[in-house]
Amino acid sequence: MNKVRIGIIGLGFIGCRHAVSLANNAIPGAELTAVYDRNQDKEQWVKENLGENVKLFTDEEQFFNSNMIDGVIIATPHPFHTEIAIQAFKHDLHVLVEKPAGVYTKEVRLMNEAAVASGKVFSMMFNQRLNPLFIKLRELISSGELGEITRTTWIITNWFRAQSYYDSAGWRATWAGEGGGVLINQDPHQLDLWQWVIGMMPKRVRAFCKFGKYHNIEVEDDVTAYVEYENGATGLFVTSTGEAPGTNRLEINGDLGKIVVEDGKITLWRLSVPASEFSKTFKGNSFDQPEIRKIDIPVEGDTDAHNWDGIITNWVDAIANGTELIASGEEGIKSLMLSNSMLLSTWTDNWVNLPIDEDLFHEHLQKQINNSKTQINV
Repeated sequence: MNKVRIGIIGLGFIGCRHAVSLANNAIPGAELTAVYDRNQDKEQWVKENLGENVKLFTDEEQFFNSNMIDGVIIATPHPFHTEIAIQAFKHDLHVLVEKPAGVYTKEVRLMNEAAVASGKVFSMMFNQRLNPLFIKLRELISSGELGEITRTTWIITNWFRAQSYYDSAGWRATWAGEGGGVLINQDPHQLDLWQWVIGMMPKRVRAFCKFGKYHNIEVEDDVTAYVEYENGATGLFVTSTGEAPGTNRLEINGDLGKIVVEDGKITLWRLSVPASEFSKTFKGNSFDQPEIRKIDIPVEGDTDAHNWDGIITNWVDAIANGTELIASGEEGIKSLMLSNSMLLSTWTDNWVNLPIDEDLFHEHLQKQINNSKTQINV
């Protein structure tokens, strides 16, 4: 089969990075043939970095109608993902979208419906699913190493941002410009991994988002969310852009022990017998607990690698050979479901059941957008 011809939409930092990788033949079975960006000043950069055979388009319709591409990587700001993706599917193109998939779940559902109607391959750039640290963690949990999950706790507060970061662009940290704050800007990978490694989504969420707690911004910069799962397990997700030094610690407890992921390492505490069994049957000292063995779990591979090329290669293989996607377009809904539910819980001051009421969320979001200081409507 001929190489899959790829076009890139959006030549910001990440779009340029993907373009150079493709132009340097880093993705087997793919070739970069076209790029699209509204900024006409990109012409010289394209010639110098991508070569004479890659055509730059500054007109969207000309790009889509060029007959030069089989699939597109959408690397624009996330508020524009839905419109562009649906347009691409209407032109019978395969699509890979950067994270987050969109601002709210209904958008991503529309993208998936368009993908199904077109019969094209729709993938998400959840490149952290290729991080050997989280691959190993998922394997440990799915193998039953912890038994039944009882609690999940992720404290991810090492996103510190000074006010100057938010002041660097008028759309930053505004409801109309981004549709949210730390949850949609910094945390999409962690929210995806949170449900992916344990293999289940919560059944309901109660969250407390603080808007502009540490910064002069409209959106959330501090979040504490409590979740409950169908099996009775509970979870906690804490995140912020206002704490220094921050923490990145994921702890997963089960009936057979616990796993902690911190500082690029996995530590397992394994019980000799299930905690529930020991509690019911042990007749000795009332303060005793099951025998515990601490195990440092080896992880092979670079846990700091971004693995973007791995996701692009998987998408190209799915187009050419029908390979199963690492992160399908449908997977883009789950992390957004979590962030949307946390915001909706705060706005309604109540529990939110999953799947969320998408229309109710959009109604509340639109109220925030209408009052936003910028009107780049998401």
